[in-house]
Amino acid sequence: MTRTALETMTAILKDPKNIDHVRSLVTPDVTYVSLNYDDPDLKRVMPWCGTSRGPEAIVQTFLDVARYWSVDDFRIEAELDAGENAAIFGRFTYTSTVLSRTVTSPFSVFGRVKDGLCHYMQFMEDTFATTASFRSGGHWIIRSNPDGEQIEV
Repeated sequence: MTRTALETMTAILKDPKNIDHVRSLVTPDVTYVSLNYDDPDLKRVMPWCGTSRGPEAIVQTFLDVARYWSVDDFRIEAELDAGENAAIFGRFTYTSTVLSRTVTSPFSVFGRVKDGLCHYMQFMEDTFATTASFRSGGHWIIRSNPDGEQIEV
């Protein structure tokens, strides 16, 4: 019997740093989107960001995350299964290894699965919060308010 989309996605998240395990759950050309499609500045901060292909990309992301942060908590809070699509929502708490800053972020994982194998996986989080765990100085002046007010972060 073939795994459902949700069973496949949940299985990937149970051991995402094990290449043999991940290979058994994804297509050889799986598309993996980590945090954005393509953002060169964010990629400088978190080299795994962007769109990549292959099971190695998924594994390398989780290996890198474990190098950049200690994973204090990773909790699944909701799961949705809709045919060939699955979504997993939760929260994690990370502490950056260089600055020892702790952040908690919601996350979501979306996957497309056919015949029990994931061919598309997208991982999203609060990148403003997670990137801030690396911030060692400086500030941003932000103008997002249409009424003209600006803030400093």
